[in-house]
Amino acid sequence: MAVCEILSVGTEILLGDILNTNSRYLSLELAKLGISVLRHTTVGDNAERLAAALKTALDRSDIVIATGGLGPTADDITRDVCCEVMGFGLELDEAIAKKIKDYFDSKGYDMPESNLRQAYVPVGGTVFTNNHGTAPGLGLKKNGKCVAILPGPPYEMAPMFHESVVPFLAEYADGAIVSHTVRTMGIGESAMAENVADLLEMENPTVAPYAKKGEALLRVTAKAHSEGEAEELCKPVIEEIKKRLGGYVYGIDSESIEQRVVELLKENNLKIATAESCTAGYIPKRITDIAGASSVFEYGAITYSNEMKEKVLGVKKETLIKYGAVSEQTAREMAAGIRRVSGADIGISVTGIAGPGSDGTNKPVGLCFIALDAADLQVCEKIETGKNDREYNRWVTASRALNLARKYIEEKGEKSK
Repeated sequence: MAVCEILSVGTEILLGDILNTNSRYLSLELAKLGISVLRHTTVGDNAERLAAALKTALDRSDIVIATGGLGPTADDITRDVCCEVMGFGLELDEAIAKKIKDYFDSKGYDMPESNLRQAYVPVGGTVFTNNHGTAPGLGLKKNGKCVAILPGPPYEMAPMFHESVVPFLAEYADGAIVSHTVRTMGIGESAMAENVADLLEMENPTVAPYAKKGEALLRVTAKAHSEGEAEELCKPVIEEIKKRLGGYVYGIDSESIEQRVVELLKENNLKIATAESCTAGYIPKRITDIAGASSVFEYGAITYSNEMKEKVLGVKKETLIKYGAVSEQTAREMAAGIRRVSGADIGISVTGIAGPGSDGTNKPVGLCFIALDAADLQVCEKIETGKNDREYNRWVTASRALNLARKYIEEKGEKSK
């Protein structure tokens, strides 16, 4: 089976100025071709280091896909370095030069002469047409090794990969690799892994645990002659995981817990409202990051002070005095208050101590209470992250609040069947 390395070129990636999404995209697409990606490497715009990285990649892989560094400026060196390392000379392609000139003419701009650098192509190589920009991609094959060079901008790279590189790599394709992610919340990675310990020993499909901020994942990956066969291998394993982990599973290949909640709200024609203290708008922000959320999100209130908890949400003064703002009793009254004020079907509330300091009581940082109020259910969960990390505590608490809504809607749906 052919193995591949992805080589991302650009000092801006190393500096963190841009997020490299190309490597993830290419790994997913190459898996569909049955080509295993063994390494992701990033190198800056330095000819000597790029040449060294490419030589190393070619020593250990059959295929190298390089992205970035095909522009017209002096620091766009990928084309020259890759051709030199692979032993290909460069020549001006008049047709490409004309296309670049026509592109600038269509925009009403004069073409800088430096852009003609993009019209130089490898003698004996393959040229990948760029239908979304000026820089063509390039393909080099020699001595059993293959290098594909693609532009850095994702909106140019992705279509070029599908249109030109997939056919270019056809001889290396070996069946298909399919992966699915089972996402869970409310159970730790180690506990999750213990529940499926025997499945982790499987060879095809493989099952691998991962941890993310506030949640745990299992990735199920199968290899077969076709995508359909690989899917069939994955199905029973995913069903077994769902059976064992039950309500902890919130989605298969879901983008996020907020995506799942918005989907469920829409499917069940429900609306939600939120009342927050320590998370300060994280929950509605994440809900409204999902397209179409306006049809399900009613209202959000951020009530940091006790006065606003009383005035806006109707939390009793006696409750705040007796139990404090960070308490189950306050959380329950906040949830009931936001549902009453908004008229939503579901009210979710959060109150807690995000940190880094406490609230002047003996309650620990990371302690939070999440409540849900609906016509047929009032429930509250206590969370203790044990971490003195404000951002982490806010994110996890917001995630768990969304998960509480998710569980309620799913259980409500099951009862109505």
